[in-house]
Amino acid sequence: MESKPQPAVVPPDHRKVVKRALWAVGGAFFFCFSLIPIYSIYCEITGANGKTGQISGNDEPLVIDTSRTITVQFDGTSHSSLPWQFEPNVREMTVHPGELAGAVFYAQNLDEKVIVGQAVPSVAPNVASIYFNKTECFCFTEQELSPGERREMPVRFVIDPDIPASVKTVTLSYTFFLNELATERVAKEVSVTDNPTS
Repeated sequence: MESKPQPAVVPPDHRKVVKRALWAVGGAFFFCFSLIPIYSIYCEITGANGKTGQISGNDEPLVIDTSRTITVQFDGTSHSSLPWQFEPNVREMTVHPGELAGAVFYAQNLDEKVIVGQAVPSVAPNVASIYFNKTECFCFTEQELSPGERREMPVRFVIDPDIPASVKTVTLSYTFFLNELATERVAKEVSVTDNPTS
């Protein structure tokens, strides 16, 4: 009885598989890396994620539009994970578009240990975000407070005169969150300082 001839087994070309895998990994890496600047541009255009404009000292001053006034409301809260008291010194003020203005927020650490917090701003209505330019702000930077410490946190801003005429009120809100990694780092530094031989 004759056996049927078996079809030839073609060994896989491992080089092609590896090459395709490397292309896939490289493409995924490039895609993920490009998301960061793309998201930043998106936030600047739309004002999403509290992204507002910035004005440096080299920028030309805006022309103040004295024919209009805008009410700016301030709100400050602390996340439940952060034992801080945080609030603005005033709840609202009236400004002219193009006018440099400022407000002060106060934060106090109610805990018995050093804590690092970080503030995230938001502007409402969303359309006003790209016209709300900060010249000085405590947001997006680590804020370290010792036990019981109370600190003044100023913010200075100017609203672009090109803001739509339909916007009569703008609300600037800050929420302070616990920065766990920075708080742990500071705790270790304090521990080393208190026990230099350990």
